[in-house]
Amino acid sequence: MREKFKQSGLTLIEMTVVIATIILLIGLGLPAVRAFFNSFESQSSTMSTISAALASARAIAAKNQRYAGIRFQKTSRAQNQLEAPQYMIFIIQDPDMMAYGFRAVPGIEPIKLPDSIRVTDLTIVTRRNIINPANSVEVRLDDTALSDSQRDSLLDEERELVDATAFSIIFSPSGKLVIHGIRARNRDGYPDTAADTRISNDDVFNKKSQVDAGIGLFYQDDYFSSSGSSYTDLGLGPEQSRSSFIIYDKNQLMQAYKKRRAWSDYLVKLVSQVVYISPYTGTIISPG
Repeated sequence: MREKFKQSGLTLIEMTVVIATIILLIGLGLPAVRAFFNSFESQSSTMSTISAALASARAIAAKNQRYAGIRFQKTSRAQNQLEAPQYMIFIIQDPDMMAYGFRAVPGIEPIKLPDSIRVTDLTIVTRRNIINPANSVEVRLDDTALSDSQRDSLLDEERELVDATAFSIIFSPSGKLVIHGIRARNRDGYPDTAADTRISNDDVFNKKSQVDAGIGLFYQDDYFSSSGSSYTDLGLGPEQSRSSFIIYDKNQLMQAYKKRRAWSDYLVKLVSQVVYISPYTGTIISPG
């Protein structure tokens, strides 16, 4: 009786696919392949870090019975805001400062996001209201009523880039996600105006002159049109908090921004990946 042997191995089609894959990997180069996989790992770890920070901020709001949350902002010490590291800063309302005044939570260091990762709220504030930030005029980059060229023009200056990457997520004392006016300042509440020359030693938010001198990491929200500051519009001022954001790749946005096509060449591809925050639990609702 003739024995039947079981064949093992790859078929011709399977072998062709394997060879094609190997050629593709060689063509990409090992560094490119590693970067490709690291991008997924970085986004996943960033999402986990943000989620944990939001949970902590929600707990801070409940414990202190004050509005509290997370502020995303790039360090103002960097010479180039395109490459500036972005941080998460724990903030809490200080009603003694002003109705919408927030300062950094004492004793908690800002958390730096991964080097290749940044986040944005896709919002540009074109006119700020210092009495009630809810009355400020804002434009969403994903507004379908705008053309691609209009949206590109909304994000082609450094102050606009600063604006789009400086935003806050706020929880009420009951732990609910809320849309609330916010204006971040130093812990002493000193504004940056020609009439106010007082100096704060806050090492998180501070006046521009102090941060430039190495005291503080982030400019406070005093630098916008008609702010009364002696400085030009730097894209930082009172605004509403947010309930969503997107995570983007720093280098890809940099390439598109330099061509003045930040929206049409890159950000438009991320619209389906908006990350939302649950209003009741404060947890992240993953895109897709």
